Amino acid sequence: MSLSHSPETHSKLIARIPKVTGRDIPEWFSTIENGPSFLRCDERSNWLADEHGISHGYATALVREHERTRRARHY
Repeated sequence: MSLSHSPETHSKLIARIPKVTGRDIPEWFSTIENGPSFLRCDERSNWLADEHGISHGYATALVREHERTRRARHY
């Protein structure tokens, strides 16, 4: 099941992640980059949530933000 958040909800989730998880966004990005190579974002989100004990909503927001940031670096 894929979650799709509005841009506003996405921003709020990303802003809360450090407080909720105790880890900063760059730490999560490193975790994603060093994790298994999944082709689909929903697979990566499921792995992140299951492996690291965070909600699927936060995991999805992290993966989406990581993809957005990664694409921006390549332009």
